Amino acid sequence: MRALKLFTATLLASVSTPLFAQGEVTIKIEKIAPGVAVLFGQGGNIGVSYGPDGTVLIDDQFAPLTPKIQEAVASLGATPVKYLINTHWHFDHTGGNENFGKAGAIIMAHDHVRERMVAGASMLGRTIEPAPKVALPVITWHDGLSIHINGDNVHTRHMKHGHTDGDSIVHWKSANVVHMGDLFMNKVSLPFIDINSGGSALGLLAAIEKTVAMIDDKTVVIPGHGPIANKADLTAFRNMIRAVIDPVQAGIGAKKTLAQIVAEKPAAAYEVKGGFISGDAFVTAIYNSLTAPAEKGEHQH
Repeated sequence: MRALKLFTATLLASVSTPLFAQGEVTIKIEKIAPGVAVLFGQGGNIGVSYGPDGTVLIDDQFAPLTPKIQEAVASLGATPVKYLINTHWHFDHTGGNENFGKAGAIIMAHDHVRERMVAGASMLGRTIEPAPKVALPVITWHDGLSIHINGDNVHTRHMKHGHTDGDSIVHWKSANVVHMGDLFMNKVSLPFIDINSGGSALGLLAAIEKTVAMIDDKTVVIPGHGPIANKADLTAFRNMIRAVIDPVQAGIGAKKTLAQIVAEKPAAAYEVKGGFISGDAFVTAIYNSLTAPAEKGEHQH
């Protein structure tokens, strides 16, 4: 719960920041492969696939930034967004859905993303209303989906019960690029496991392990937050998660309380200065995840 509150407080602060009103958020563009770029603004990192067949956007940050995102896409020489993929339901990744939907984009995501957006949610006392129809994914998947576009196969793959229960990575096979969504936060924070949205520690670890196994040393890895990364960065992230889960599991096996395990500071060596998830919050989330009844076996599905 503490991890959720910390993460949500950060998001709510960013939503209410005067930066939007003052127009001071800058969308930075980084081209990472032919026809593939990343947009950095405020919220989750945005992937862009563009070329003669149309433009695919991966996540869309917050609604007030849509015009700037559209300008950035146009500056790449790309046509307006034809397809929009959400890596998960959190509103710093789906906040622009309504705008892009109204502009004609076909929105796609995992089944659980649509379900959570239809139902609405509550975070830190703030009610997230059910999304309007135009903001909802109209194409969803259980395991994954392939889009054959711009000379590449853009493939989505569901990673069960990781950051949430609806996370998908997006893999450009020819360009050798993978967008991780918030399964991977690079150098900006310890992981956020949204247990209230079906996330789990072992599922997060499994997702990273599966991705590490399917990429190579030349793969460009787009994190949900933070700078562009590579396989070595993702492997180090995997090792860190495993190194924190192991003592928490051992503590649970030894019948230690959450307070006792937190006091041992198993994540202290991996703290990120200024990160919105602290070491104690990460350990608490792991403990709650491992001891929740729904955790048993689900990460293996």
